[in-house]
Amino acid sequence: MITRSPAPLQRHDESEESSQNRSQREAPGPVAGPASSEEASPLSLPPAWQAQLSGAIRDPRELCRRLGLDERWLPGAEAGHALFEVRVPEAFLARMRPGDPDDPLLRQVLPLGEEARPTPGYVADPLEEAAHTPAKGLIHKYHGRVLLITSPACAVNCRYCFRRHFPYAENSPSMAQWEASLDTLRDDSSITEAILSGGDPLATSDRRLAWFIERLEAIPHLKRLRIHTRLPVVIPERIDAELLGWLGATRLQRVVVLHINHANEIDEAVIAACRRLSDAGVTLLNQSVLLRGVNDSVEALAALSERLFEAGVLPYYLHVLDPVAGAAHFDVPDDEARELVAGLRDVLPGFLMPGLVREIPGEGSKTPL
Repeated sequence: MITRSPAPLQRHDESEESSQNRSQREAPGPVAGPASSEEASPLSLPPAWQAQLSGAIRDPRELCRRLGLDERWLPGAEAGHALFEVRVPEAFLARMRPGDPDDPLLRQVLPLGEEARPTPGYVADPLEEAAHTPAKGLIHKYHGRVLLITSPACAVNCRYCFRRHFPYAENSPSMAQWEASLDTLRDDSSITEAILSGGDPLATSDRRLAWFIERLEAIPHLKRLRIHTRLPVVIPERIDAELLGWLGATRLQRVVVLHINHANEIDEAVIAACRRLSDAGVTLLNQSVLLRGVNDSVEALAALSERLFEAGVLPYYLHVLDPVAGAAHFDVPDDEARELVAGLRDVLPGFLMPGLVREIPGEGSKTPL
């Protein structure tokens, strides 16, 4: 079991930047795909999304000040931040209601003192991923698919994240080391799907992602590329021409699984980003987590499904909370979750119904509830 939490306490973009610089020196051979704008000239500006990523709010006092929260929230925010750092991009902050500590977007990112309270059954590695890591940066839990920890960085630090204690420093290979790790995929013809995860895989530069895709699509038995990401939601500008260049060129079938928990997360910029992905031939799905104080009502869940469909995204999973240490205050009991889904079924067509599931360590798939 993982008992330490190195990644959240470091600056994620500095970790990503240093690993990119190191891996670019070690990368074997030229990189395929479109050239990144960051390589155009030494004086060129970084892409807009990278500027937003580096400019994200990382101070709990600044977060509270910007939203006009009462000072009574500060002690808890600082205590939670000491366990798992605050990270909120400006584009996501702009969708929150100032002065409202119960805003459903703020609830997902505001640290609380409750995070320091030990809760029986809530642990650092709730999905026991450490037992399913056959090579550096790879997690292989389910038949036919392998998850690649492509980036240690996230655009936003969600307080309920089941990987908030994940040892990213031990699972961030250089490109040269990735070649050895990818042998796991090359040597197992039963693997037909590669899943890019993290952190958030789209926090990685397009140059590095193009390098990954070049290696993956050269594996003949791979059919699908799946990307689990929150970046198109919190920084919609991430879906730019460079990303669409490498994503649109691969032979692999492409699926992007977004992570959206509340309808208020989906503004016009997010809808436009989703449409750019759809126009590139990408299948768009969404997975949510059922969270106390965020989306624990039939009305909130129904509004989310309707808004997702407006953006061209199909609801996929509604996860009950993974019991990760620090997140017990978000829990919704299973019986209540089932009642909510039953109520949701009364007001939504079947194709807008997400599957209520729990991930149980050792099981061969998600477990329906």
